[in-house]
Amino acid sequence: MKKVLASVLCLSMLGVFSLAAASYTDNPYQKLAREYKAKSESAFNEGEYDRAVEYSLLAEENAELSEEYVTEMLAKYEANTRIIYARNRVLYAKNLKADVNYPMAFEAGTKALDNAVIAYDLKNWATATLYAEECLVALEGIKEVLPLPKYYVVTPWAKSKDCYWNISGKPYIYNNPLLWENLYQANKSSMPDPANPDLIHPGMKMLIPSLTGEFRDGVYSPSVKYDNYGKRKAAKPAAPLSPAAGSSGASAVIETGGYGAQSSQN
Repeated sequence: MKKVLASVLCLSMLGVFSLAAASYTDNPYQKLAREYKAKSESAFNEGEYDRAVEYSLLAEENAELSEEYVTEMLAKYEANTRIIYARNRVLYAKNLKADVNYPMAFEAGTKALDNAVIAYDLKNWATATLYAEECLVALEGIKEVLPLPKYYVVTPWAKSKDCYWNISGKPYIYNNPLLWENLYQANKSSMPDPANPDLIHPGMKMLIPSLTGEFRDGVYSPSVKYDNYGKRKAAKPAAPLSPAAGSSGASAVIETGGYGAQSSQN
């Protein structure tokens, strides 16, 4: 009888001190399990075997409740930890302008994070963890992207052959000279003769409008290595605007007939 009871006592406590529950060993259920275990041992030693069995069963019941509690707390901790990671990743992605450069991935990530928070508030720890992981996966490919230039400062014709045609053809502008008139339409109001696309001046700060939703920022710098226009483009290239009346339809031509800035820039 003594050996049987001893076996019952040992079995009843097997789940109480598991390694996975190390951080939550001091919970109320485990305290009760230890108290009932002590009472069962005391009753057994006093020969009160029925009471020893009763206490042993209570110890086992509370040990099981303790393990359930620890399991839930660990699941809650995991969900909370993954949500914190997901929030930090969303902030990191936001700082990298992922909402502009990776709009679909950023939207998927933020939506998954919102779902994770909702599930956490409903105490659905496992679901919250899954959504937080979904957020992290959606944003894992996001990295810093150097924006294409938003402005270009015209240089003398003799130096760089700058004209609307040639500027539009630069890889970091539109990578296509045929799109030159998009530049002209965006900048003609700052030209001395808005009706004449043939005249641009050195030092003119030219706006480079976005054609396909690409993110542009800052002034072009020759020391920066930019991606080619269209490399990260998700949409089809925009068609060039209709040629302006009286325009040559080719480029900004200097008064002497060359393709470039005004002849006075020498």
